[in-house]
Amino acid sequence: MPACFIHISIDSASRSSTLLQPLSSHKPYPKMASSSSSAPNRNRSFDVFLSFRGEDTRYSFTDHLFVSLEGRGIHTFRDHELERGEDIEQELLGIIERSRFSIIVFSERYADSKWCLDELTKIMERRKEKGQIVLLVFYHVDPSDVRKQTRSFGRAFAKHETTVDEEKVQRWRAAMAEATNIGGWHVIKDNEYESKPIAEIIDFILKRLKPKLLPIEEHIVGMKFRLKELKPLLQIRMDDIRVVGISGIGGVGKTTIAKMVYNDLLCHFNGGSFLEDVKSRSKYHNDRLRLLQELLRDIQGNAKLELNNISDGVDMIKDRFNSEKFLIVIDIVDHGDQVQSLIKSCIWFAPRSRIIITTRDKHLLHMCQLNASSDEVKVLLYEAKSLCDEEAIELFSCHAFKQNVPKEDYVNLSNGMVNYAQGHPLALKVLGSSLCGKTIDEWKSELDKLKKGPKKEINDLFRVCFDRLDHFEKEVFLDIACFFQGADKDFVLRILDSCNLYATCGISVLHNRCLITIVDEKIQMHDLIQHMGWTIVREECPKDLSKWSRLWDPNHIDNAFSAKKVKVKCK
Repeated sequence: MPACFIHISIDSASRSSTLLQPLSSHKPYPKMASSSSSAPNRNRSFDVFLSFRGEDTRYSFTDHLFVSLEGRGIHTFRDHELERGEDIEQELLGIIERSRFSIIVFSERYADSKWCLDELTKIMERRKEKGQIVLLVFYHVDPSDVRKQTRSFGRAFAKHETTVDEEKVQRWRAAMAEATNIGGWHVIKDNEYESKPIAEIIDFILKRLKPKLLPIEEHIVGMKFRLKELKPLLQIRMDDIRVVGISGIGGVGKTTIAKMVYNDLLCHFNGGSFLEDVKSRSKYHNDRLRLLQELLRDIQGNAKLELNNISDGVDMIKDRFNSEKFLIVIDIVDHGDQVQSLIKSCIWFAPRSRIIITTRDKHLLHMCQLNASSDEVKVLLYEAKSLCDEEAIELFSCHAFKQNVPKEDYVNLSNGMVNYAQGHPLALKVLGSSLCGKTIDEWKSELDKLKKGPKKEINDLFRVCFDRLDHFEKEVFLDIACFFQGADKDFVLRILDSCNLYATCGISVLHNRCLITIVDEKIQMHDLIQHMGWTIVREECPKDLSKWSRLWDPNHIDNAFSAKKVKVKCK
């Protein structure tokens, strides 16, 4: 695929007026065949390694670039203070290994230097093995001459072939050919200032060295362990493209986990985009267009980018970003159309790109695999689980008492609240915050109230999933909530299929949307989701339980049949 080049023209006549001049206080640099930053100590790490041909750019472009990088706090290596008598070549190669970025300045005589070519080969090895980010500058040379190894580059290699082992020359050639697929800045002679590409390079590096992290709420409990579980699925060193879905019931912490992963790993990628709450922004075609536009603005760093249609955005990914790896998060997806165009185009990102999707519907991830239609794209699933008892009591206490454990007089009541929430993070936060600062009597009253019906904020969270079910799926859900919690799956299927409810399909949908789980062929439902189901039945006729569609509590059954009403409308 063709590389993308950003063409910047340079006026040699105006170079004397550029803002980026060599500092007069600099000591003359010893003339060396190759280059790279300030005085190295052994085993010292650097942000950036500069590879350049000293005869071409030491006192001009590379000096301007080095001074500007250091001036912005980007720790940069070049070779001007390497002491004579050292094993310079091995020292340089070791520093490449300890650098996060490498900048290669291809100039007229770059390929003349064996050291430069050794640096280039090592840099490309680190890129492949460890994901080092490599930037290219084509300084006063045509990128096609570098790619095709013609003109001065061809002459240099022809000369090396007479004095250097053939196998080594082939490694040099392969490294150079591979590098030119990355794309880079083309600095053209005789037009403008050198400061423009330098500013763009610095901006690119700063965004990755010091990325803009996503805000995460306080009192995060149990999420670091989940992050540790999730990261092995991402395998950021593997040469493939991975789509990792984070599924789970609403409020279990999917978005929080995704934000933590994004903040933790973004520095290892060429860029990233966190597309938040996609569900509410993708109802119409233009919304999906804006979604793709937002993604491209994020990874390109261009807030003014405008797309005319989705096809233009997909073509841009194919043409301009096929050699760069990105971290993309698509948050809160509830329909395949919301990510279809993005997933289809993800195969055009470079290997080691990672796409994270948060959803309540596991079936969407199977659709992602089909839409990707490439063996190079792996789709994996991570299920976000509820908190354990210890984590739950800590999170609840943080919101109820502003400390990690309950107050002494509230221990039993706190245990009751935590038991009701069953490890659900959002429920624990809602309950804890609503009880903060209240008396023991108020706590007791609230706990009794919860036995009659769930808190509205918690109930509404799950009701969204129920409302998206079709008629038969809703019937299956309510029957499980009222009668079949913990029952054998085959038994439930026989009963519900005899009622013409198409239970096989219904149970599959409920499982995919995280409304039920199936453990050892037993159907399980989270207590809060079950309570939501009961509430839906109660709302059918709040004051007359004889008109409910289902009766599951023995007391309700007794009251309904003992009432004066002759006809009970339950199933």
